[in-house]
Amino acid sequence: MLASSGAALAQAKPGAKPLAGETIKLVRIDALSGLMAPVGGNQLKSYQFFAEKFSVNNPAGVKFEVSGIDNKLSPTETLNALKAALDQGVRYVIQGNGSSVAAALIDAVNKHNERNPGKEVVYLNDAAVDPDFTNSKCSYWHFRFDADTSMKMEALTTFMKDQPDIKKVYLLNQNYSHGHQVAKFAKENLSRKRPDVQIVGEDLHPLAQVRDFAPYIAKIKASGADTVITGNWGSDLSLLVKAANEGGYNGKFYTYYTGVTGTPTALGTGGAGRVYQVSYNHYNMGGQMDAWMKEFNQKFNDDFYTGSVIHIFTVLSQAMANAKSSDPVKVAAAMEGLKVKSFNGEVEVRKADHQLQQPLYITVWQKADAKFPYSPEKTGMTLVPVKEFPSYVSSTPTSCQMKRPGGASS
Repeated sequence: MLASSGAALAQAKPGAKPLAGETIKLVRIDALSGLMAPVGGNQLKSYQFFAEKFSVNNPAGVKFEVSGIDNKLSPTETLNALKAALDQGVRYVIQGNGSSVAAALIDAVNKHNERNPGKEVVYLNDAAVDPDFTNSKCSYWHFRFDADTSMKMEALTTFMKDQPDIKKVYLLNQNYSHGHQVAKFAKENLSRKRPDVQIVGEDLHPLAQVRDFAPYIAKIKASGADTVITGNWGSDLSLLVKAANEGGYNGKFYTYYTGVTGTPTALGTGGAGRVYQVSYNHYNMGGQMDAWMKEFNQKFNDDFYTGSVIHIFTVLSQAMANAKSSDPVKVAAAMEGLKVKSFNGEVEVRKADHQLQQPLYITVWQKADAKFPYSPEKTGMTLVPVKEFPSYVSSTPTSCQMKRPGGASS
Protein backbone atom coordinates (compact mmCIF):
# COMPACT_ATOMS: atom_id res chain seq x y z
CA MET A 1 0.00 0.00 0.00
CA LEU A 2 2.48 2.64 -1.17
CA ALA A 3 1.01 6.11 -1.36
CA SER A 4 0.64 7.90 -4.66
CA SER A 5 0.68 11.68 -4.59
CA GLY A 6 -1.40 14.14 -6.53
CA ALA A 7 0.28 17.14 -4.92
CA ALA A 8 1.90 19.88 -6.92
CA LEU A 9 5.19 19.05 -5.21
CA ALA A 10 7.63 16.80 -6.99
CA GLN A 11 6.90 13.13 -6.50
CA ALA A 12 9.58 11.22 -4.63
CA LYS A 13 11.49 9.04 -7.08
CA PRO A 14 10.62 5.33 -6.90
CA GLY A 15 13.03 3.65 -4.53
CA ALA A 16 14.34 6.99 -3.21
CA LYS A 17 14.27 7.21 0.58
CA PRO A 18 15.19 10.83 1.28
CA LEU A 19 15.09 10.54 5.08
CA ALA A 20 16.34 6.97 5.43
CA GLY A 21 16.89 6.04 9.03
CA GLU A 22 15.43 9.20 10.62
CA THR A 23 13.08 8.51 13.56
CA ILE A 24 9.86 10.53 13.76
CA LYS A 25 8.47 10.74 17.27
CA LEU A 26 4.70 11.14 17.64
CA VAL A 27 2.75 11.52 20.88
CA ARG A 28 -0.93 10.66 21.14
CA ILE A 29 -2.66 12.74 23.81
CA ASP A 30 -5.88 10.98 24.81
CA ALA A 31 -7.84 9.31 27.60
CA LEU A 32 -5.98 6.34 29.08
CA SER A 33 -7.94 6.35 32.37
CA GLY A 34 -11.60 6.71 33.33
CA LEU A 35 -14.68 5.37 31.49
CA MET A 36 -13.19 6.06 28.04
CA ALA A 37 -9.84 4.38 28.78
CA PRO A 38 -10.68 1.20 26.79
CA VAL A 39 -11.07 3.33 23.64
CA GLY A 40 -7.89 5.36 24.19
CA GLY A 41 -5.91 2.23 25.07
CA ASN A 42 -7.08 0.44 21.94
CA GLN A 43 -6.10 3.40 19.77
CA LEU A 44 -2.64 3.76 21.29
CA LYS A 45 -2.02 0.06 20.53
CA SER A 46 -3.27 0.74 16.99
CA TYR A 47 -0.69 3.51 16.50
CA GLN A 48 2.13 1.40 17.87
CA PHE A 49 1.11 -1.57 15.70
CA PHE A 50 1.07 0.53 12.51
CA ALA A 51 4.19 2.50 13.46
CA GLU A 52 5.96 -0.85 13.30
CA LYS A 53 4.38 -1.71 9.92
CA PHE A 54 5.13 1.65 8.29
CA SER A 55 8.65 1.80 9.72
CA VAL A 56 9.49 -1.25 7.61
CA ASN A 57 8.28 0.36 4.38
CA ASN A 58 7.30 3.94 3.61
CA PRO A 59 8.26 6.35 0.81
CA ALA A 60 10.33 8.64 3.06
CA GLY A 61 12.35 5.82 4.64
CA VAL A 62 11.66 7.14 8.15
CA LYS A 63 11.04 5.18 11.32
CA PHE A 64 7.99 5.97 13.44
CA GLU A 65 7.86 5.88 17.23
CA VAL A 66 4.58 6.52 19.09
CA SER A 67 4.01 7.08 22.79
CA GLY A 68 0.89 8.11 24.69
CA ILE A 69 0.06 10.66 27.39
CA ASP A 70 -3.16 10.39 29.42
CA ASN A 71 -5.27 13.56 29.26
CA LYS A 72 -8.18 12.09 31.28
CA LEU A 73 -10.45 13.57 28.55
CA SER A 74 -9.74 17.01 30.07
CA PRO A 75 -8.77 20.14 28.09
CA THR A 76 -6.60 21.32 31.03
CA GLU A 77 -4.76 17.98 31.26
CA THR A 78 -4.33 18.10 27.48
CA LEU A 79 -2.43 21.39 27.67
CA ASN A 80 -0.14 19.87 30.32
CA ALA A 81 0.36 16.85 28.06
CA LEU A 82 1.19 19.07 25.08
CA LYS A 83 3.83 20.88 27.15
CA ALA A 84 5.33 17.54 28.20
CA ALA A 85 5.43 16.41 24.54
CA LEU A 86 7.11 19.68 23.48
CA ASP A 87 9.67 19.28 26.26
CA GLN A 88 10.51 15.87 24.75
CA GLY A 89 11.15 17.55 21.38
CA VAL A 90 8.04 16.06 19.74
CA ARG A 91 6.89 17.95 16.61
CA TYR A 92 3.84 15.83 15.68
CA VAL A 93 0.98 15.39 18.16
CA ILE A 94 -2.09 13.22 17.69
CA GLN A 95 -5.48 13.44 19.42
CA GLY A 96 -9.01 12.38 18.59
CA ASN A 97 -11.42 11.63 21.42
CA GLY A 98 -13.40 14.66 22.52
CA SER A 99 -13.94 17.79 20.45
CA SER A 100 -13.72 19.94 23.60
CA VAL A 101 -10.17 18.64 24.01
CA ALA A 102 -9.43 19.17 20.32
CA ALA A 103 -10.54 22.81 20.47
CA ALA A 104 -8.11 23.49 23.33
CA LEU A 105 -5.33 21.70 21.44
CA ILE A 106 -5.85 23.66 18.20
CA ASP A 107 -5.67 26.92 20.14
CA ALA A 108 -2.56 25.86 22.09
CA VAL A 109 -0.72 24.64 18.97
CA ASN A 110 -1.54 27.88 17.12
CA LYS A 111 -0.15 29.97 20.00
CA HIS A 112 2.95 27.81 20.40
CA ASN A 113 3.79 27.99 16.70
CA GLU A 114 3.28 31.75 16.60
CA ARG A 115 5.60 32.28 19.57
CA ASN A 116 8.23 29.70 18.66
CA PRO A 117 9.25 29.98 14.99
CA GLY A 118 11.52 27.10 14.05
CA LYS A 119 9.90 24.81 16.64
CA GLU A 120 6.48 24.41 15.00
CA VAL A 121 4.20 21.50 15.82
CA VAL A 122 1.60 19.80 13.61
CA TYR A 123 -1.64 18.45 15.13
CA LEU A 124 -2.96 15.27 13.49
CA ASN A 125 -6.63 14.77 14.40
CA ASP A 126 -7.86 11.19 14.04
CA ALA A 127 -11.37 11.39 15.52
CA ALA A 128 -12.55 14.81 16.79
CA VAL A 129 -15.32 15.58 14.30
CA ASP A 130 -16.70 19.03 15.21
CA PRO A 131 -17.11 20.73 11.80
CA ASP A 132 -15.93 24.06 13.23
CA PHE A 133 -12.35 22.75 13.21
CA THR A 134 -12.27 22.89 9.42
CA ASN A 135 -14.55 25.92 9.16
CA SER A 136 -14.56 28.90 11.56
CA LYS A 137 -11.72 27.50 13.71
CA CYS A 138 -9.61 26.06 10.90
CA SER A 139 -5.85 26.13 11.40
CA TYR A 140 -2.89 25.60 9.09
CA TRP A 141 -1.38 23.33 11.76
CA HIS A 142 -4.45 21.07 12.12
CA PHE A 143 -5.22 18.16 9.79
CA ARG A 144 -8.33 15.99 10.23
CA PHE A 145 -8.29 12.38 9.00
CA ASP A 146 -11.76 11.36 10.18
CA ALA A 147 -14.87 12.60 8.35
CA ASP A 148 -16.53 15.45 10.24
CA THR A 149 -20.05 15.39 11.69
CA SER A 150 -21.58 17.26 8.76
CA MET A 151 -20.07 14.77 6.28
CA LYS A 152 -21.28 11.76 8.24
CA MET A 153 -24.75 13.20 8.72
CA GLU A 154 -24.94 14.05 5.00
CA ALA A 155 -24.30 10.39 4.17
CA LEU A 156 -26.46 9.01 7.00
CA THR A 157 -29.53 11.09 6.14
CA THR A 158 -29.10 10.40 2.41
CA PHE A 159 -29.50 6.73 3.36
CA MET A 160 -32.30 7.39 5.88
CA LYS A 161 -34.44 9.40 3.46
CA ASP A 162 -35.08 6.19 1.49
CA GLN A 163 -36.22 4.22 4.58
CA PRO A 164 -40.04 4.56 4.67
CA ASP A 165 -40.29 3.00 8.15
CA ILE A 166 -38.55 6.06 9.68
CA LYS A 167 -41.32 8.38 10.85
CA LYS A 168 -40.45 9.50 14.39
CA VAL A 169 -36.88 10.28 15.45
CA TYR A 170 -35.37 10.83 18.89
CA LEU A 171 -32.02 12.65 19.21
CA LEU A 172 -29.87 11.50 22.13
CA ASN A 173 -26.36 12.92 22.38
CA GLN A 174 -23.50 13.83 24.69
CA ASN A 175 -23.63 17.35 26.08
CA TYR A 176 -20.57 18.92 24.46
CA SER A 177 -19.73 20.35 21.03
CA HIS A 178 -19.79 17.01 19.16
CA GLY A 179 -23.22 16.01 20.56
CA HIS A 180 -24.63 19.47 19.82
CA GLN A 181 -23.38 19.28 16.22
CA VAL A 182 -24.85 15.80 15.65
CA ALA A 183 -28.27 17.05 16.76
CA LYS A 184 -27.99 20.26 14.73
CA PHE A 185 -27.00 18.57 11.46
CA ALA A 186 -29.54 15.74 11.95
CA LYS A 187 -32.38 18.28 12.23
CA GLU A 188 -31.15 20.35 9.28
CA ASN A 189 -30.64 17.36 6.98
CA LEU A 190 -33.88 15.60 7.86
CA SER A 191 -35.97 18.75 7.43
CA ARG A 192 -34.47 19.13 3.95
CA LYS A 193 -34.58 15.50 2.82
CA ARG A 194 -37.53 14.07 4.79
CA PRO A 195 -39.76 16.94 6.00
CA ASP A 196 -42.42 14.37 6.94
CA VAL A 197 -40.20 12.90 9.69
CA GLN A 198 -41.04 14.15 13.19
CA ILE A 199 -38.38 14.86 15.83
CA VAL A 200 -40.29 13.54 18.86
CA GLY A 201 -37.63 14.11 21.51
CA GLU A 202 -34.16 15.47 22.12
CA ASP A 203 -31.81 14.95 25.05
CA LEU A 204 -28.23 15.86 25.92
CA HIS A 205 -26.45 14.05 28.76
CA PRO A 206 -23.07 14.53 30.49
CA LEU A 207 -20.06 13.09 28.66
CA ALA A 208 -18.64 9.85 30.12
CA GLN A 209 -20.57 10.14 33.40
CA VAL A 210 -23.87 8.29 32.93
CA ARG A 211 -23.79 4.70 34.16
CA ASP A 212 -27.47 3.83 33.68
CA PHE A 213 -29.34 4.90 30.55
CA ALA A 214 -32.62 3.21 31.55
CA PRO A 215 -34.36 6.58 32.24
CA TYR A 216 -33.39 7.79 28.75
CA ILE A 217 -34.69 4.59 27.15
CA ALA A 218 -37.99 5.03 29.05
CA LYS A 219 -38.31 8.56 27.60
CA ILE A 220 -37.51 7.29 24.09
CA LYS A 221 -40.17 4.56 24.37
CA ALA A 222 -42.72 7.02 25.74
CA SER A 223 -42.08 9.39 22.82
CA GLY A 224 -43.12 6.73 20.29
CA ALA A 225 -39.83 7.09 18.42
CA ASP A 226 -39.13 4.37 15.88
CA THR A 227 -35.56 5.62 15.39
CA VAL A 228 -32.77 7.07 17.54
CA ILE A 229 -29.92 9.15 16.12
CA THR A 230 -26.88 9.30 18.39
CA GLY A 231 -23.28 10.42 18.08
CA ASN A 232 -22.46 8.72 21.40
CA TRP A 233 -19.19 6.81 21.66
CA GLY A 234 -17.38 4.58 24.14
CA SER A 235 -19.20 3.79 27.38
CA ASP A 236 -21.95 6.28 26.48
CA LEU A 237 -22.99 4.15 23.50
CA SER A 238 -22.27 0.75 25.07
CA LEU A 239 -24.41 1.50 28.11
CA LEU A 240 -27.14 3.09 25.97
CA VAL A 241 -27.59 0.00 23.78
CA LYS A 242 -27.35 -2.25 26.84
CA ALA A 243 -30.22 -0.28 28.42
CA ALA A 244 -32.18 -0.49 25.16
CA ASN A 245 -31.79 -4.28 25.08
CA GLU A 246 -32.77 -4.62 28.74
CA GLY A 247 -35.63 -2.13 28.44
CA GLY A 248 -37.17 -3.79 25.39
CA TYR A 249 -36.77 -0.87 23.01
CA ASN A 250 -37.10 -2.30 19.50
CA GLY A 251 -36.52 0.81 17.38
CA LYS A 252 -33.54 1.46 15.14
CA PHE A 253 -30.34 3.22 16.09
CA TYR A 254 -28.38 5.32 13.61
CA THR A 255 -24.91 5.79 15.06
CA TYR A 256 -21.36 6.96 14.37
CA TYR A 257 -19.46 4.57 16.65
CA THR A 258 -21.07 1.12 16.92
CA GLY A 259 -17.74 -0.56 16.09
CA VAL A 260 -15.81 1.02 18.97
CA THR A 261 -14.60 -0.92 22.06
CA GLY A 262 -17.38 -2.24 24.31
CA THR A 263 -20.35 -1.50 22.05
CA PRO A 264 -20.31 -4.80 20.10
CA THR A 265 -20.41 -6.75 23.39
CA ALA A 266 -23.21 -4.54 24.75
CA LEU A 267 -25.23 -5.10 21.58
CA GLY A 268 -24.72 -8.85 21.41
CA THR A 269 -27.40 -10.31 19.16
CA GLY A 270 -30.05 -7.91 20.50
CA GLY A 271 -29.51 -5.23 17.87
CA ALA A 272 -29.46 -7.46 14.79
CA GLY A 273 -30.75 -5.57 11.76
CA ARG A 274 -31.59 -2.50 13.86
CA VAL A 275 -28.29 -0.74 14.52
CA TYR A 276 -26.63 1.22 11.71
CA GLN A 277 -23.27 2.97 11.61
CA VAL A 278 -21.84 5.63 9.32
CA SER A 279 -18.06 5.59 9.10
CA TYR A 280 -15.09 5.79 6.73
CA ASN A 281 -14.21 2.15 7.46
CA HIS A 282 -15.80 -0.99 8.86
CA TYR A 283 -14.90 -4.52 9.93
CA ASN A 284 -15.11 -6.13 6.49
CA MET A 285 -13.07 -3.88 4.17
CA GLY A 286 -11.28 -6.76 2.42
CA GLY A 287 -7.74 -6.99 1.06
CA GLN A 288 -4.77 -5.83 3.11
CA MET A 289 -7.04 -4.38 5.79
CA ASP A 290 -8.47 -7.81 6.56
CA ALA A 291 -4.96 -9.23 7.01
CA TRP A 292 -3.94 -6.38 9.31
CA MET A 293 -7.10 -6.68 11.40
CA LYS A 294 -6.59 -10.41 11.83
CA GLU A 295 -2.97 -9.88 12.90
CA PHE A 296 -3.94 -7.06 15.30
CA ASN A 297 -6.60 -9.28 16.87
CA GLN A 298 -4.16 -12.16 17.32
CA LYS A 299 -1.53 -9.89 18.84
CA PHE A 300 -3.71 -7.90 21.27
CA ASN A 301 -6.93 -9.95 21.58
CA ASP A 302 -8.61 -6.70 20.56
CA ASP A 303 -10.20 -5.21 17.42
CA PHE A 304 -8.72 -2.54 15.16
CA TYR A 305 -11.28 0.08 14.15
CA THR A 306 -9.57 3.50 13.93
CA GLY A 307 -8.67 3.48 10.24
CA SER A 308 -7.47 7.09 10.38
CA VAL A 309 -4.29 5.69 11.96
CA ILE A 310 -3.43 4.23 8.54
CA HIS A 311 -4.38 7.48 6.78
CA ILE A 312 -2.04 9.43 9.06
CA PHE A 313 1.00 7.23 8.46
CA THR A 314 0.28 7.08 4.72
CA VAL A 315 -0.13 10.85 4.29
CA LEU A 316 2.68 11.81 6.68
CA SER A 317 5.28 9.53 5.11
CA GLN A 318 4.36 10.56 1.54
CA ALA A 319 4.43 14.26 2.47
CA MET A 320 7.86 13.81 4.07
CA ALA A 321 9.09 12.02 0.95
CA ASN A 322 7.77 14.81 -1.28
CA ALA A 323 9.19 17.55 0.95
CA LYS A 324 12.45 15.60 1.46
CA SER A 325 12.20 16.83 5.02
CA SER A 326 10.63 16.05 8.39
CA ASP A 327 10.35 19.75 9.28
CA PRO A 328 6.68 20.31 10.24
CA VAL A 329 6.47 23.57 8.25
CA LYS A 330 7.58 21.84 5.04
CA VAL A 331 5.58 18.68 5.77
CA ALA A 332 2.39 20.67 6.44
CA ALA A 333 2.84 22.39 3.07
CA ALA A 334 3.38 19.02 1.40
CA MET A 335 0.25 17.54 3.01
CA GLU A 336 -1.95 20.27 1.54
CA GLY A 337 -3.79 18.91 -1.50
CA LEU A 338 -2.05 15.54 -1.19
CA LYS A 339 -3.85 12.57 -2.72
CA VAL A 340 -2.88 9.07 -1.62
CA LYS A 341 -4.21 5.57 -2.03
CA SER A 342 -5.39 4.25 1.32
CA PHE A 343 -7.48 1.29 2.48
CA ASN A 344 -10.77 2.91 1.34
CA GLY A 345 -9.56 4.10 -2.06
CA GLU A 346 -8.07 7.44 -3.05
CA VAL A 347 -8.32 10.08 -0.34
CA GLU A 348 -7.36 13.75 -0.51
CA VAL A 349 -6.24 16.27 2.10
CA ARG A 350 -8.37 19.22 0.94
CA LYS A 351 -6.07 22.24 0.74
CA ALA A 352 -8.74 24.77 1.68
CA ASP A 353 -9.35 23.41 5.20
CA HIS A 354 -7.16 20.29 5.76
CA GLN A 355 -10.24 18.03 5.92
CA LEU A 356 -9.61 14.57 4.44
CA GLN A 357 -12.05 13.78 1.64
CA GLN A 358 -12.90 10.07 1.59
CA PRO A 359 -15.70 7.56 0.95
CA LEU A 360 -18.17 6.77 3.72
CA TYR A 361 -20.02 3.51 4.44
CA ILE A 362 -23.36 2.69 6.01
CA THR A 363 -23.21 -0.68 7.79
CA VAL A 364 -25.78 -2.66 9.77
CA TRP A 365 -25.27 -4.96 12.78
CA GLN A 366 -25.93 -8.57 11.69
CA LYS A 367 -24.81 -12.12 12.20
CA ALA A 368 -21.33 -12.75 10.79
CA ASP A 369 -21.23 -15.15 7.83
CA ALA A 370 -18.87 -16.49 5.15
CA LYS A 371 -19.08 -13.25 3.13
CA PHE A 372 -18.65 -10.91 6.12
CA PRO A 373 -16.76 -13.02 8.65
CA TYR A 374 -15.01 -10.58 10.99
CA SER A 375 -16.69 -10.71 14.40
CA PRO A 376 -15.71 -7.93 16.85
CA GLU A 377 -15.33 -8.91 20.51
CA LYS A 378 -16.17 -12.50 19.57
CA THR A 379 -19.89 -11.67 19.46
CA GLY A 380 -20.66 -13.78 16.40
CA MET A 381 -22.00 -10.55 14.89
CA THR A 382 -20.48 -7.97 12.53
CA LEU A 383 -21.12 -4.73 10.67
CA VAL A 384 -22.28 -5.51 7.13
CA PRO A 385 -21.93 -2.79 4.47
CA VAL A 386 -25.26 -1.79 2.93
CA LYS A 387 -24.29 1.43 1.14
CA GLU A 388 -21.10 3.20 0.04
CA PHE A 389 -21.01 6.92 -0.60
CA PRO A 390 -18.11 8.17 -2.73
CA SER A 391 -16.14 11.20 -1.51
CA TYR A 392 -18.06 13.70 -3.62
CA VAL A 393 -21.40 12.67 -2.06
CA SER A 394 -20.32 12.96 1.57
CA SER A 395 -18.18 16.06 1.04
CA THR A 396 -19.54 19.26 2.56
CA PRO A 397 -18.47 22.86 1.81
CA THR A 398 -16.06 24.82 4.01
CA SER A 399 -16.03 28.43 5.16
CA CYS A 400 -12.38 28.17 6.25
CA GLN A 401 -10.20 31.24 5.70
CA MET A 402 -6.83 29.54 6.15
CA LYS A 403 -4.06 31.76 7.51
CA ARG A 404 -0.81 30.31 6.23
CA PRO A 405 2.72 31.05 7.47
CA GLY A 406 3.98 34.28 5.98
CA GLY A 407 0.58 35.95 6.21
CA ALA A 408 -0.94 34.44 3.06
CA SER A 409 -4.51 33.19 3.32
CA SER A 410 -6.62 31.06 1.00
